[in-house]
Order: sequence, then C-alpha cells, then structure tokens
Amino acid sequence: MPVKIRLQRHGSKKRPFYFIVVADARAPRDGKFIQKIGTYNPLTVPASVQLDRQKALDWLHKGAQPTDTVRRILSFKGVLYLKHLLRGVKLGLFDEAAAMEKFQKWHSEHELSLKKRQDDHRKTKYPRRNQSAPVRRVERKTEGDTSVES
Repeated sequence: MPVKIRLQRHGSKKRPFYFIVVADARAPRDGKFIQKIGTYNPLTVPASVQLDRQKALDWLHKGAQPTDTVRRILSFKGVLYLKHLLRGVKLGLFDEAAAMEKFQKWHSEHELSLKKRQDDHRKTKYPRRNQSAPVRRVERKTEGDTSVES
C-alpha cells in the first residue's frame, strides 16, 4: 500500500486550515487517513505549524512519501535534517550524541530567525502612533520670573 504524508484541508471558504496526515495514496484528499501528525495554518505570519517530529520521522523511515508542500514543512521544522543526521549515524560517520548536538544547534538558530521574522512583521503591521510628528517643548513661566518694565 503506497503511503503519503499530505495535507487535509479544513476551515471555511477562503480561510484554509490543514491537518498534516499520513494516508493511503489512493484515498481522497479529505477522506480516510491512517494517522494525524500535525496541523498547518497558512493564515498567520509566519505560518504556524504544529508537528509531532517523532511520528513524522517514523513514517519517513517506514517509506511514506511526503507531498511537495509537506516536504517543505518537514524541512522547515527540521525533520528532514534529523533524518539526514540519523542516516549518518547509521553509516557510522558520527555518533548519535554528535548528531543530536548538531540538530540542537540548528534548531536554536532556526528559532532565533523565526522570532526575528515575527518581530519584524509585528513592527511593520503595528507601527507606533505619532512616530513622525515632531515634539515641541513649551517653556513655562514661573511666578518668580515675572519682570515688569516701567
């Protein structure tokens, strides 16, 4: 049975929301599936993805083929990089501890870039009010400063 990892559409018209599912390739897009491994919401900036890495990795090792969009999502979340590192462990290029260290380093850098992207979007979407208006200082007269010319 050919198995695919693909998106299953939910949500209303013009408001898509997807489940990332493992399904038989012959099943309809929104039909029967084997296992749900995550969600994908393209409406947020950046798109929000919740994914069970371990389940996705297990299905990739079993031979499930991701669709093009899901392949990009798995790459974005680091599942394909982790599969690549574990293949190196299996071939004896390095041990599992080194592979996990490399993955953790990549993951922390990726999280920082994602946080920066969110902050940049927030700044452009919600600019400060009165940012371009100049501020004038008003000098106030004090009581002892009154001088009368006679």
